Amino acid sequence: MENDSGNYTLGLLTHKTVPFNRPIAESDIKQLPSKFILCGEDDKDDEDLLKEIFSGIDGSFSLFFVNNGRRLVSALDQLPDNKLPCLLVLDYNMPELNGAEILKELKNTSRYNSIPKIIWSTSGAEMYKQLCLNLGAADYVIKPSNVNELERIVKYMISYC
Repeated sequence: MENDSGNYTLGLLTHKTVPFNRPIAESDIKQLPSKFILCGEDDKDDEDLLKEIFSGIDGSFSLFFVNNGRRLVSALDQLPDNKLPCLLVLDYNMPELNGAEILKELKNTSRYNSIPKIIWSTSGAEMYKQLCLNLGAADYVIKPSNVNELERIVKYMISYC
């Protein structure tokens, strides 16, 4: 459903940052697109950049954003097995649970094992990268400083779906 600001909202999930003020309704789950990517990102500028680049490269994907690690895990827990995202893109630094902590929580639930998880971070610290890879991340990418590199990274992310 399109709201006044032109953003599409689907229960708790939306193309805009999610407030998570209610559980996902069954009717909302039925409307989930077949190809969607769930992004944990608390920086509005990074969110806007990802939306713009993803839509420019492949408009068939829907991106849903959650700005809090604990809420992202809660949203996943509410989705049935046949409606899980094709990819998780997780900012390393988010409120309540960071990317590594999210990976640690998801690792304990087998239904999430088949979802590729990419950590998206400003930090190039090798210890963070190794921690995330050991916790099940498919990759750890550094947020780029230019659009050409971001386009390359988004194409790479899409390849996981």
